[in-house]
Amino acid sequence: MNRDWEKFLDPYVQAVGELKVKLRGIRKQYRKQGEISPIEFVTGRVKPKESIVKKSQLRGLNIERVDEEMQDIAGLRIMVQFVEDIQTVIELLRKRKDFKIIQERDYITNKKKSGYRSYHVVIEYPVQTVYGEKVILAEIQIRTLAMNFWATIEHSLNYKYNGEFPEELKNRLARTAEIAYMLDEEMSEIREEIVEAQRIYDPYNKSEIRDALGNADDDDLLR
Repeated sequence: MNRDWEKFLDPYVQAVGELKVKLRGIRKQYRKQGEISPIEFVTGRVKPKESIVKKSQLRGLNIERVDEEMQDIAGLRIMVQFVEDIQTVIELLRKRKDFKIIQERDYITNKKKSGYRSYHVVIEYPVQTVYGEKVILAEIQIRTLAMNFWATIEHSLNYKYNGEFPEELKNRLARTAEIAYMLDEEMSEIREEIVEAQRIYDPYNKSEIRDALGNADDDDLLR
């Protein structure tokens, strides 16, 4: 298929940019009110052409219908501090009117065999272009910092071994996934202490930074 990939991917790039601003906006609204945000930070990316083609071949997807069959060409990730914040973020997403949730996958209650934990939300998002409105699919992953650390390492190793992990490494990854989840559980046990400490010292609540939040992107602020 002779496709103009740059033109095809443009709406996805636009969608990721818009959604990052909107999701980071939730965090800023909480902090402007002097509250602890359930969102720690937000990242996003668009799959490159090579990854789209490779995934289509591996999964037997029709490349001509990839915009309908592949849900994560546009991907966003919301990181939270505590496991219970995940449900708070999910409820915030469910209430939004600027996109439609079409699927949810709970890999926290039902972790993957590898040990992977995360909550995935697939949405339909309308992008306004010079050619008219284009509704695209996007996947939002919600996970804790510990879950994200583990998933990032596992993803890198997956590329190295092309999904065929040595048995010992597979077992170690499964164990470390449980250790990461134990860390999340322990942090939840002392949540009140952590939140109280963050209320006492939160650099975002300093007036000179708070006044700038309306115009500054999260990436512009050092942590």
